[in-house]
Amino acid sequence: MPRAVGMLVYPGFQLLDAAGPISTFEIAARFDPGAYGLTVVSRDGGWTASSSGAAFDTVAFDKAPAFDTLLISGGDGVRAPASCAATLDYVRKTARQARRTASVCSGTYVLAAAGLLDGKRATTHWSRTKDFQKRFPDVRLEADRIWVQDGPIWSSAGITAGIDLALAMIGADLGEAVAKRTAQQLVVYHRRPGGQSQFSALLELKGGRFDALLAWARENLARPLSVEELAERAAMSPRNFARLFAAETGSTPAKAIERLRVEAARALLDSAPLQVEDIALESGFGDSERMRRAFIRVFGQPPQALRRAAKAS
Repeated sequence: MPRAVGMLVYPGFQLLDAAGPISTFEIAARFDPGAYGLTVVSRDGGWTASSSGAAFDTVAFDKAPAFDTLLISGGDGVRAPASCAATLDYVRKTARQARRTASVCSGTYVLAAAGLLDGKRATTHWSRTKDFQKRFPDVRLEADRIWVQDGPIWSSAGITAGIDLALAMIGADLGEAVAKRTAQQLVVYHRRPGGQSQFSALLELKGGRFDALLAWARENLARPLSVEELAERAAMSPRNFARLFAAETGSTPAKAIERLRVEAARALLDSAPLQVEDIALESGFGDSERMRRAFIRVFGQPPQALRRAAKAS
């Protein structure tokens, strides 16, 4: 029997929050025929318009089948379902029967309002963090995560992170080989680990003339990447380079390189079966103690603690 996957939408949902995971499960079912059956549901059924105006033809709650997996899309319209008694009752009832229940982006508001996240770990879109924490203080929000699993409850960060969430579920259901083929068909990275930051160091450090240099540095983290080396590649004197780099990016060259290395090491920590010492070498820290100090500065925890937390989840 196919695993029944339901996607809950409402007026004003974010189209990609729903379409991304739906397409991911649909493609996985090509490689494992009959693995998934997909249904889009809404409170009243019928055509339900997204914030873009594009609409899905949906099945009403009272006519929907039982689901193995229920996902709740996010979007600008999420306040209405998060305060709708009929929607929250449906989500609670379905969660009791389903194997797993999940949210994409701000769909976490619905899970939290239904009481399904009390005392549990979760994530949501970075722009919603402060508001979410204020409204739902009992949720252990991990705002910098791509996706989080806490028992049968899953949640993901904004929009495209819903694809990462679906790939993680597919990997758990059908094996990593099918998840990898699905990612290749989608032409997406297979797959961003849940612990990867929502924030890209390259995006935060964007500085016009230094964008190409930063991209090169990220691909060459094993090199020393001293101020002198970076300045030479930028065709500047070290003093002038350091001054202009700080003015345009808001960071010193040393701190920028450390951030790139920490980001790369965190991804390896969650996704690669490497020893911490090997990760320190591959990401350019040179030794594990230097990497440990950098992790504590950035994340407040050493690498081993983050790896244990990722395995526990």
